[in-house]
Amino acid sequence: MGLQRSSLAHLQQNLGAMAKLQERLTSGKVLTRPSDDPAATVDAMQVRADQRATAQYARNAADGDAWLTTVDSALGDVLSDLRRARDLTVRGASSGALGPSARAAIAAELRATADSLLETANTSYLGRSVFAGTSAQAAFVRGPEGTVTFTGREGAEVLRRVSDTTQVRVDSAGSEVFGVDVVDADGALARDASGTPVGMSVFSLLGEIATRLEAGEDVGGFLSDIDERLEAVLAEVGSVGARHKLVLQAQDALASREITLAGRLSAVEDVDLAETIVELQLQEVAYQAALGATSRVLQPSLLDFLR
Repeated sequence: MGLQRSSLAHLQQNLGAMAKLQERLTSGKVLTRPSDDPAATVDAMQVRADQRATAQYARNAADGDAWLTTVDSALGDVLSDLRRARDLTVRGASSGALGPSARAAIAAELRATADSLLETANTSYLGRSVFAGTSAQAAFVRGPEGTVTFTGREGAEVLRRVSDTTQVRVDSAGSEVFGVDVVDADGALARDASGTPVGMSVFSLLGEIATRLEAGEDVGGFLSDIDERLEAVLAEVGSVGARHKLVLQAQDALASREITLAGRLSAVEDVDLAETIVELQLQEVAYQAALGATSRVLQPSLLDFLR
């Protein structure tokens, strides 16, 4: 009886080994439960945690790419409008050779350019203004006196983390790019004793040039103010370009890391099909041999039947 139990136990062990190999082939995984290999299970859990973090960084980088692409496109429009405004101001500076209707036409185009700039300054991405910081409101609002107020949050940067150690700013400082109006108690532009505004946004600057032009005044002095705004926009374009490059590099690095982590997880969890098939075939041969040997050893006797 002891020999029978021992032989049957060995057969059961062979069957269990075959069933485990078949399960691996069916699932394609070496690890189907933690008890299969506790150390490998810990490695697999760590790799999966790294994959989740990498996937989140990739989503952040993609969002940052979209933000910065939006900002870059808006700044390109701002540059075009400012260059057009400068050309108009240069023409207006020769107002002595222009008649009232010509000056009025230039003034109208300058005001239209200011409106275009205001619309661009309120450019949004997914409902968020890209020039207002973390504020959910529009970046700039025109008041009843015609002045424009910055309604974003000064210094509140929109950041996206693209790695364990790197955060990238993805918005743009609207107040620095477009300037802000300095207003008096009545909400109008604050002016010095000579009547010159003490601080203007680019929108009010173009409006001021248009008003002076209609009055037949010389507007050549405003060219330096427009150039100052152009320099501010160009500086921001450079900053956005540098930050955008960081995000694009992070996207490339994250894509490579995702492939690396997938390979690491496969090495830990996935079966080697060729090796497992050979192992299963060897196990089947061993089982058949054990089954044949056991059947010869455990031949039933007449005494067994009588029992």
